[in-house]
Amino acid sequence: MAKYEVNLKVNNIPITVEEGSTILDAAQKLNFRVPTLCQHPDLCVAGNCRVCVVEQKGARNLVAACATPVSEGMEILTNSQKVRTARKHIIELLLSEHNTECTSCYKNGKCELQSLANEYRVNENDFIKLVDKKTYTIDDYSPSIIKDDSKCIRCQRCVRTCASMQHVSAIAVAYKGNEQKISTFFEKPLNAVVCTNCGQCVNRCPTGALVEKNYIDQVWDAINDPNIHVVVQTAPAVRVGLGEDLGLEPGHRVTGKMVAALRRIGFDSVLDTDFTADLTIMEEGTELLTRLKKALVDKDETVALPMTTSCSPGCIKFIEHKYPTLLPNVSTCKSPQQMFGALAKTFFAQKKGLKAENVVSVSVMPCTAKKYEADRPEMRDSVYKDVDFVLTTRELAMMVRQAGINFENLADEKYDSIMGDSTGAAVIFGATGGVMEAALRTAYEIVTGREVPFTNLDIIPVRGFEGIKEAKVLIKDVLPEWGFLEGAELSVAIAHGLTNANKLMAAVERGEVSYHFIEIMACPGGCLGGGGQPIPTSPEIRAKRMEAIYDEDTHMEIRKSHENPEIVAIYEEFLGKPLGHKSHELLHTHYTKRKAY
Repeated sequence: MAKYEVNLKVNNIPITVEEGSTILDAAQKLNFRVPTLCQHPDLCVAGNCRVCVVEQKGARNLVAACATPVSEGMEILTNSQKVRTARKHIIELLLSEHNTECTSCYKNGKCELQSLANEYRVNENDFIKLVDKKTYTIDDYSPSIIKDDSKCIRCQRCVRTCASMQHVSAIAVAYKGNEQKISTFFEKPLNAVVCTNCGQCVNRCPTGALVEKNYIDQVWDAINDPNIHVVVQTAPAVRVGLGEDLGLEPGHRVTGKMVAALRRIGFDSVLDTDFTADLTIMEEGTELLTRLKKALVDKDETVALPMTTSCSPGCIKFIEHKYPTLLPNVSTCKSPQQMFGALAKTFFAQKKGLKAENVVSVSVMPCTAKKYEADRPEMRDSVYKDVDFVLTTRELAMMVRQAGINFENLADEKYDSIMGDSTGAAVIFGATGGVMEAALRTAYEIVTGREVPFTNLDIIPVRGFEGIKEAKVLIKDVLPEWGFLEGAELSVAIAHGLTNANKLMAAVERGEVSYHFIEIMACPGGCLGGGGQPIPTSPEIRAKRMEAIYDEDTHMEIRKSHENPEIVAIYEEFLGKPLGHKSHELLHTHYTKRKAY
């Protein structure tokens, strides 16, 4: 249905916008900035913070620009004396209940409330300071996220994120009035509720009330220990996000500069999670083909299909809580991070002549849930903790700044050998649909001996930001040993964001859909929109990161996982074959049913 146009004035400038637009939309269209704290481009309108108040001619009170729809003939002032005074008082009221020890705050310099306080020159607060009169709690039990009530402004961005974007509702508004707070089920710590550790709440919190738990000091200690060999791995989405925190525009690929910076920080070996992304394709692809054989040839009714990829730890925990009946469907493959960790203290240590106890394995991830994953008891198949410390993209940016490195002027460098080579198929793991595309490139070629029938290997149907995507690939003219798949139509589905994941998993559980393989990523856009990526985030920023990921894939010399020479070598030298005894010992695991509350 066509929308009507509405004519109004903002600061005496005429403008025409679509019906349903807000005053905030109209002001932004004219390049007037109206400050907000509760508004976010990924979330529904709330109108909680009131920082965006504007003056409407004829209205008795100031109105919230983010929550007020435009109307014909409306006249708005966004920067009158009355508006500026009101905003300053609102900011002062927020600060009166806020722990303003800004210099020691993790979000210092990145806090939206702090920025507004500076902008409106809030030097002395006219209101009574209430922080000392309240009992605030700091929840740091989670390995991924710290929740500090003393810095919460109750904008409820986190609540809307967890409920509407992620369909988890691990946090909610509790109590009323002066006692209102953001809390959990029975006020339990985050590690004891259904929190998936995805960190999307962290990405949208305007203050330091929700931040990732950082391990920067522990990593520096390891780097400075002469008896320790510190190995670092970097996830595919980090290379298209890191630049944003170091002065570059979104969408820059900084792979070479990142490698150079990691060496200058002092890591002994700079390696790539993309190597084990390629390895994941070999293991997961073989597992899928094995399940299909058992189902189609052996008529084994116990085979769980569709198989679900296990690369997203946030999604794994979501399934453990919400869909435990579908745990048999989850691939037994560990994520690339955890495969890397297990190999770092076995294969890599052996090749380098190192003792496993002297190897510290560090990963740089776009994901806060990876911190939780590294702490899981299942992830110790090397005898030691496979991944010792997980840093987010933001934490690595902090380390680059702490080391005094001029990032923009660094010359590109390459990853070290042994677990440092990768393919374009591994790079696209960072985008929703990437794991599926990488798997199809390899599985189709293994079965038919031919490249997947898409131009330039680009499987467009599995790409993009649509919440749930579906694709079918007809398998014909197969190699003799794969004759049972002749004429089969491989049916796949992809979902990103846990609200979409919930819809897909519910349909699978009810038997309403029939797929062979499912990829689910907990975060919007996949890992490129992870909870550890630079802030701010928005659909436009994520689109630029996705474009950069596919651009890197296009420019890779090798774009299929099974053609990675290092992957071929590790099977010959160490693992034997996909799904072999050694692979099962180090690269596979099983997950656990958890309480729903």
